[in-house]
Amino acid sequence: MAEPAIVHEVDRALNEALTRRGRVNILIAGKTGVGKSTLINAVFQGQLATTGQGRPVTKDTREITKEGIPVSIFDTRGLEMQAFAETLQPLEALLRERQHSPSAQEHMHVAWVCLAEDTRRIEDGERHLVDMLAKHVPVIAIITKARADQGFRRIVQAELPAVKNVMRVRALSEELDDGHSLPPMGLLELIDVTMQLVPEAHRNALTAAQKVDINLKRDRAHQAVAAAAAAAAAAGATPIPFADAVVLVPIQIGMLAQITAVFGFPLSTGFLTTLIGSVITGTAATLTGRALVGALLKMVPGAGTAAGMTVSAITASALTTAFGEAYIAALTILYERNKGEPPSDEEIIKAFREQLGKR
Repeated sequence: MAEPAIVHEVDRALNEALTRRGRVNILIAGKTGVGKSTLINAVFQGQLATTGQGRPVTKDTREITKEGIPVSIFDTRGLEMQAFAETLQPLEALLRERQHSPSAQEHMHVAWVCLAEDTRRIEDGERHLVDMLAKHVPVIAIITKARADQGFRRIVQAELPAVKNVMRVRALSEELDDGHSLPPMGLLELIDVTMQLVPEAHRNALTAAQKVDINLKRDRAHQAVAAAAAAAAAAGATPIPFADAVVLVPIQIGMLAQITAVFGFPLSTGFLTTLIGSVITGTAATLTGRALVGALLKMVPGAGTAAGMTVSAITASALTTAFGEAYIAALTILYERNKGEPPSDEEIIKAFREQLGKR
């Protein structure tokens, strides 16, 4: 059971973490059979193209979302040349409307235009599409089903000069007739290029939604730890009496919420409260701020836990860093074990306690 002040802080931290993470909006276009759904499922959590909810936003474009995953995919279907104008005109109207929204959460942040490598052909309609999109949003040309370039990437760069980059990807491994296997390729590079084009305010959302780059998640989580450690050090600039050290608690709770959000794992008040309670490991029947600080101080060699002690800036920063890095280590292990898919609450709590025990 948690004291009301802790529950209040958890609610505040959760709402702030989700607000700061926001959402990222990606438009994906290409002809039928080019491999858009396969690419979406390979890059993002939750088998998004298969299990996400589709909402029509134009006759040929639907917005795909899934609860807990901070990305909206705007999938332009049936981009066939014989009916091209019927798709292009409402699509441009949609872009104009969204890009003029006062809320950046409504903007389209990047567009992926997919071209199958095996055709080695760019049609006039695709040129018009890229030129139109580039007026409103950064565009990446993605050569899908990549096997042998044979100069096609250079051709795409030359014939679609408005794109920001041309990426060759293979979303799934492929078995060849001669028994050789081609592994997935280009997905890390695609995320890296996309991150560079997406506005900073939406990069945490992209980091959380994608599942191919663990280092990206870790790097963003380390930033959250560094910010929290700096805040804790500032709070301890004048040594804090132990009885008043609960001022550090909101910093720790906020840090855990930020890390969970940037990893893209489920985040709720119940989960976060239980996660924080796991630190106490049974030392108190009620989760209180003082009990949490006492447990954290045990992680800093020589800090002690005496009621009469004070918490210095160095100690406050050190315990915050140790706490945050233990959590990142736990989530990294689970991320790699689950191949990027979210673990259960129980798995996270167990792994976190194991990492805390090593500190």
